[in-house]
Amino acid sequence: MKLFIGSDKSGFILKEAIKGYLQEKGYEIEDIGTRNIDEPKPFFEVAPIGAKKIQSGSYEKGILICGTGMGMAMVANKYEGVYAAVVESVYAAKKCRAINDANVLTMGGWIVSDMMAFEMVDAFLDTAFTEGLEPWRQEFLEKAKQKVKEIEDSIYKA
Repeated sequence: MKLFIGSDKSGFILKEAIKGYLQEKGYEIEDIGTRNIDEPKPFFEVAPIGAKKIQSGSYEKGILICGTGMGMAMVANKYEGVYAAVVESVYAAKKCRAINDANVLTMGGWIVSDMMAFEMVDAFLDTAFTEGLEPWRQEFLEKAKQKVKEIEDSIYKA
């Protein structure tokens, strides 16, 4: 699988750790910035790069890291078709995929340790939409996803 990963200065150290972890597992990783801690890019410049990669279809999933993960998520979620979720636990990383079909994982370099981040990334990448949920909930979430798409269309296609 091919992924993008990006950070601002506050997420740089965690980004580098996750990037190495994923490369060791055989993932193809595109680093969209910050590539040098002495020349950081702010979250509001990095997040749009990743969001546009999702929109273009060149990537299905990505990871963005800033101090808390919230800035990256707020900016990325401004783009149609991007569903960025801030997570601080393995449970949340799994559920953002199973329940919300998130395509961008965001996390905080000030909050999450390397080892926790590795587990969160694995949960995010290894969980499918509606995985492990009861049939009635799967049906509900499929319909909810369609309703969210209709809301999105009313905003972007208006």
